[in-house]
This record gives sequence, structure tokens and C-alpha cells, in this order.
Amino acid sequence: MGRLSNEFREFLSGQLASEADALAAALEGSEPSVSVRINPMKDGGSCEVVGGATAVPWCNDGFYLGDRPDFTLDPAMHQGRYYVQDASSMVIWMIVRELSARLNTPGRGKLRYLDACAAPGGKTTAAMAALPPDAFVVANEFDFRRAEILKENVIKWGKGEVAVSRGDTARFRRLPCWFDIVAADVPCSGEGMMRKDAKACEQWSENLVRECAARQREIAGNLWEALRPGGYFIYSTCTFNRQENEDMLAWMADELGAVVEQIPGEVPEGVVQSETMWRFLPSRIRGEGLAIGVLRKPENGGKPSEGDVGCRDVNNGVKRLKKGRDGRGDKNVKGAPDMKEIFRRCGSWLDDGRDYDFSLHGDEIRAVRKSCGAEVRELDGVLDLIYAGITVGNLKGRDVMPAHALAMSASLRRGAFNEAEVSRETALAYLRREAPEGIEAPRGAVMLTYGGWPLGFVNHLGNRSNNLYPQAWRIMKKC
Repeated sequence: MGRLSNEFREFLSGQLASEADALAAALEGSEPSVSVRINPMKDGGSCEVVGGATAVPWCNDGFYLGDRPDFTLDPAMHQGRYYVQDASSMVIWMIVRELSARLNTPGRGKLRYLDACAAPGGKTTAAMAALPPDAFVVANEFDFRRAEILKENVIKWGKGEVAVSRGDTARFRRLPCWFDIVAADVPCSGEGMMRKDAKACEQWSENLVRECAARQREIAGNLWEALRPGGYFIYSTCTFNRQENEDMLAWMADELGAVVEQIPGEVPEGVVQSETMWRFLPSRIRGEGLAIGVLRKPENGGKPSEGDVGCRDVNNGVKRLKKGRDGRGDKNVKGAPDMKEIFRRCGSWLDDGRDYDFSLHGDEIRAVRKSCGAEVRELDGVLDLIYAGITVGNLKGRDVMPAHALAMSASLRRGAFNEAEVSRETALAYLRREAPEGIEAPRGAVMLTYGGWPLGFVNHLGNRSNNLYPQAWRIMKKC
């Protein structure tokens, strides 16, 4: 943790008055808590990491740990059985659960949810656990490197009704009135991270606060157009000042016509409630700094922001990207794979393969649930999609090998592949992308399991096995 500057201390006193001294003392003199959130689609709470843990009050799947284990050397984390997340951020689970219950009424159709500033994926996966199972989730990140981390964490979580995109939020103006809930944990001055990150202390200035507030207004204006009338906007930061929090909600009300809502649910013990937001302060709760508020878009749409295209048909004037091959037109090409047969095989790897459409993108075979097909096709023409649905396989010449994303998917059909349970030592060797030894199984694609849950695939050749774990995801740490 870093040392707070006198400039920041004076600023904090002007912002939070009676809370300032205790908060400054906590930022400089206390250790961050350690918490994880269990994946209910996979583990349901049986993961060893939560043995003896205590519950996070505002998230049914969240647990505080007494000590910080070496998460990198725990195969269960890489299996997507849990996510390491600050407890304060887990409140998104409670809020999304309540808001989606309001919206999930008969005849409305499946919910569409956008996490607009999503990397590394903690709030996205928490929202997935809170939404109805058939909700369609879009997770976006501006930074290309962080977008790849987001993609990895979304894949490991295992939900198939999802798309990951990268790019500026301005692109979402081309999806008018598309989402039922928009969440934006916007880039901020990072005051709430000062206990964990010394750089947050070093880079802080009042000028940075002003710059962040200007950027936040731009992001909010972009995203407002993508929200349906009657939908909800969840705004959050990891900072303490009013300029980036309450003043931002007031700006959205004045300039965009947003209605500031009372956050649904009881205020958790220790959380400070301002007139429009909940504040999680390290001096009061076990977690880092967070401010969060909820706004609603009126049924009349509120005021249009600059550049508003209105709630017209999004297909109007949208240039479509080239679609993936569906197998047609290849059967007369000498040596070309039989895509219909390959898609049939891929469908047999899923619990409900007949509910999916399959397409080829490069050498990756994508499975998209038919109920989400229209959404993915629309997004393909507007956003820079780096992932959608489930990547079930990779084309190898005229054959196909299962993709790692399939092993992580909650839709994987257990029994579709030969399986081999491995020890922790072998699991870690696999995650380092070493050739695992001692695999006893028939030749071909074999799914390794750890603790009874999928770990990933190898291509077993009899006397050795080729490791199919993604090269970019390999862990470097030794035991």
C-alpha cells in the first residue's frame, strides 16, 4: 500500500467530512481482505478453497477467506469453479438479481445485459450468476490486452449465451434501445484501490479527477442510447469523490433525462448510503472502495444525447461483417472437410446440440444457441466481437479437435469424450502446458478432470499426449 499525499487528505476531508480520518487510516494501515465467488453452474459451493470461509453478506455465492492461498497454483480456479473478486464488487450480484426480477415479466422476452467496461470480468461473471439462465450477456472492454483477459475469464465461467467485444463505447450508439440493463464500472481516479495499489496513490491529483469525470460523461452518453426505455443503468466507480459519483448521476438526470432510482434491496450493514448511491468504505466493511448507483430510462426514452440515432431498427445502414462458413459450397472442393459432418460431431459434444447453430471462423468452430442467433448476427455487424457463443472445436485439416472452451462450458455433454482424472501435480503440469504423463485412456481426444470437474483436453497418442491447453493461458509459476 502507498502513502497518502497531503493534497489527497485535504481533498478527502472536503468530500467525506467525518468519514475522512477513519478512511485515511484504513487506506494506510490495514490489509485488504481476500474473497472469492463460487460458480453456481459448476461447483455449487463444494470447492475446497471455501472450507472454513465466512459469507459475504450481499452475495450468496461470495466468501471471505482467512488467508490468501496461492490461487495460481489451484487448478480449481483455472477450471472456472470460482472467481477471485473483491467483496465490495460482488454487490453487483444482488443488484442485478433484483433488477432482472423486475424486468423478467411474461411476454417481455429474454433479457439483454451489457457490461460495458468489463475487464477483467468479475462483475460480468457475477451478473451472469444473478441473471435468468436464458439472458444474453455482452461484455465489452476498450483495451485490447485487457479484452483478452476478459475473454479468458468469460470462457472459464462457462455460460454460452454470451458475446465478448472490444472497442470504444461509441459503437454502442449503433445499437439503440438494445439492452434491458447496462452496467458501467467506469474508468476512474482509483481512490478506492489505494490500499492495494501504491500507483493509485502516486498518480492521484484533482486534475485526474476532472479528467476522469469528463471521460465518464462521454461513456454514459454513449451507453444511454443502447438502453431500452424502462431499462436500468448501473453506474459504479472504485473512487470516493462526489465529482465522479453523485455529480455524475445528477448529470445523467439533467442531461439525459435519467431517473435516479433507489438501489433495490436492504442497505448492507456498514455500507454508507448517500442520497443517490451506496458507498463501500474500507474503514467500515471488509472490502475495497466502491460507489454504486442505479438509474432508469423513462418509457419515453428521456432526453437524447449528442449523436443519438434514436430507437430505430438497428439493421438500417449497418454494414455486416462476413459470416462464418456453414459448410455449404465446400463439398465439391477436393480435399475440403465435410463441414456438415464436422458440425454434426460438434453438436454431439453438447448437452443440447440440436439447439445450436454452427459456423466456421478461421479454424474455430462456433456454436451459438438458436435463441441467441439473431443477437449475435446483429452484433457481428456493429461490434468487434472476439468471442461469441461457445468455441467448440478447432479444425485440423479434414478433422476437428475439441476446443478448450468446450471443456469449460456448462453445456458440455459429459460422456462425449473419454475422461481421465488427474492429480494436482499432473493438473498443474497440464496448466503449464507440459505434456502430461501417465494418462491411461484410448487414443484420441481425452478430457482430463480434476476433482471430478473438466480441466481440459489432450490428444492422446498412446505413448504420449499432446497438450491442448491454450498457449496464451499457460501458468509460469512452479510449485
